[in-house]
Amino acid sequence: MKKGCMPAAVCLLLGSHSAFAVELDPIIVTATRTAKTADETLSSVTVITRKEIERQQAQSVQDLLRGVPGVGIANNGGPGKATSVFLRGTESDHVLVLIDGVKVGSATLGTTAFQDIPVEQIERIEIVRGPRSSLYGSEAIGGVIQIFTRKGGGALKPFFNIGGGSYQTYSASAGVSGGGERGWFSVSASGIDTEGFNACNGKPSPGGAGCFTTEPDKDGYRNLSGSLRAGYRFDNGLEMDVHALRANGKNEFDGSDNESESVQQVLGGTLRYSPLSVWHMTLTAGRSRDESDNFKDGTFKSRFDTERDTLSFQNDITIAADHLLTVGVDYHDDRVDGTTAYAVTSRDNTGLFTQYQAWFGAHDVQLSLRRDDNEQFGNRNTGGVAWGYALGKGLRLIASYGTAFKAPTFNELYFPGFGNPKLRPEESRSVEFGLRGEPAWGRWSLNAYETRVDDLIAYDASRSASNNIDQARIRGLEAVLGTRLGNWDLNANLTLLDPENRSGGANDGNVLPRRARRSLRLDADRDFGHYRLGATLLAAGKRYDDLANTRELGGYATIDLRAEYALTGDWRVQARVENLLDKDYETAAYYNQPGRSLYLTLRYQP
Repeated sequence: MKKGCMPAAVCLLLGSHSAFAVELDPIIVTATRTAKTADETLSSVTVITRKEIERQQAQSVQDLLRGVPGVGIANNGGPGKATSVFLRGTESDHVLVLIDGVKVGSATLGTTAFQDIPVEQIERIEIVRGPRSSLYGSEAIGGVIQIFTRKGGGALKPFFNIGGGSYQTYSASAGVSGGGERGWFSVSASGIDTEGFNACNGKPSPGGAGCFTTEPDKDGYRNLSGSLRAGYRFDNGLEMDVHALRANGKNEFDGSDNESESVQQVLGGTLRYSPLSVWHMTLTAGRSRDESDNFKDGTFKSRFDTERDTLSFQNDITIAADHLLTVGVDYHDDRVDGTTAYAVTSRDNTGLFTQYQAWFGAHDVQLSLRRDDNEQFGNRNTGGVAWGYALGKGLRLIASYGTAFKAPTFNELYFPGFGNPKLRPEESRSVEFGLRGEPAWGRWSLNAYETRVDDLIAYDASRSASNNIDQARIRGLEAVLGTRLGNWDLNANLTLLDPENRSGGANDGNVLPRRARRSLRLDADRDFGHYRLGATLLAAGKRYDDLANTRELGGYATIDLRAEYALTGDWRVQARVENLLDKDYETAAYYNQPGRSLYLTLRYQP
């Protein structure tokens, strides 16, 4: 068993490789806030690298997350439409999302606009499943998703792609990266424009459903984005890194509002320094913005703006050989503004955290503890413990337990006609057991877990407001297999989920809405030298769209095909067919999904 990567500032400089390849392990930083390789971490982690993004020819972050173990997706009508991510069966606002270490998302809705995050600005994504409040604080009940923007480094390299396809979709991106041995930079811009299709087959009131209107038109989407990242490592070991990402979206949909203009913006910087060989300090600061202006047939209706400031100071101290202590403090401040009158428009939170990691021969141990002081909800304590044991012959046993919490959103607390200022934070406790192996022929893992969530927030009709009335018990099993057979790279992910409502009322025992109890993803890819072929099968079982389990959404299976041809060493032509069999399906009731579609891309990448 490899030992932990103690000097985090040094390890962060290492390159990462595709999580689906079997040759090398990617570097993971989100699971423990320190750098570790994939085989060392005691968490269930998936890494999607830049190489994998281009191999999949993904059009959106939603494309990348589909079929990842433990991840469920609900989309409201195609590209650019509201996309909910359910991590291990928890609520869509039970996942903490970071971009380059900066917390993002809407403090009013409690979710992140995944649909607006541009894939061409992304270097890699780390998905960590399981509770992480003991390291990150509120929201990390189901896990953490961290997105890293392009970093650059090395010789000067331009990159470029242009594409188009079904639904009158056009896309382009361009940028340049470089920096030499000590520095790095990457500057890029991208855009996508699609005419789309009819997002919703709603039913107007009375007896309304879905988007509660009938608007059989095409609902388009446009996104223009840019990113910058740069850094330098000085002679004394001081390392600084700054980054910026901004995405402007214009979206058409169906409902009481049917147009929106949005902004997703992240600004941040990081300083790393080692005053002693055993002591590594990291200071991170950032600001994220989530803005949305909403219209009805061109007439302004409402505005929701969220601004989040974050500051973190982390110390990683090697106290002895194979013993690493992490101590730090986080601060973040949320502010909301807009046309809706909230009784409270800001709140802050300070979190003190510590973590101890140790390696004793075949044993790995990780202990974490955090205390959050929330301006509205006082003190909250969370903790976690994980243990790993190397059984030999590439086998490793893992067990963990953790607690987590989530503070109510501003909408849940104060939105007129819905909010309840007396709400308590939601709390959870989770246990997990896993077994993984790395034989000569590939890699596999099997993880079983149970999560119990108390004080779930839901609408209480008896009070005409949100309330802490629900409880849930979620059990799951995740299986991952990767191998190489006859020059084909084969990867399989299977998720079995039992997300049960334990509220004790009429819905007790029902399946939590919009979660498929079974999902499967199969990937096959082969490199023939100048060209490459691949296919993906994605299957999901039935789900329900409501708490009462009266509105059933049927299961479905889709097949995607992809191919690319190298014109020269730097130029490639890519083609992708989505939903080859033109399957008609829904992940949210009454909201349509793309039919059979074709996309072509010309890509230049030295």
